[in-house]
Amino acid sequence: MIAERIKHLREKNNLTQSSLAKKLNVTRSSVNAWEMGISVPSTALIVDLAKLFHVSTDYLLGLNENATLDISSLNDKETTILYELIEYFKSQK
Repeated sequence: MIAERIKHLREKNNLTQSSLAKKLNVTRSSVNAWEMGISVPSTALIVDLAKLFHVSTDYLLGLNENATLDISSLNDKETTILYELIEYFKSQK
């Protein structure tokens, strides 16, 4: 599960394995091994990945299917607009 999530998030953020490795101060082969399911990142690196991709560690580990979105930098008006958009998208399903 974590292998698929790391690869998906990396690709979604237009990062190569090498560029992700640089951001985390690990080797490209480490990132490749994570994505292939050969090894898993350390606890500290899971936290770093979660921060980098703005998701929860539970999401990365497959404990929670919901991705999170950090809206702490938004003002009240922006937050309201975002919640209205979410409700709109939910109603379209």
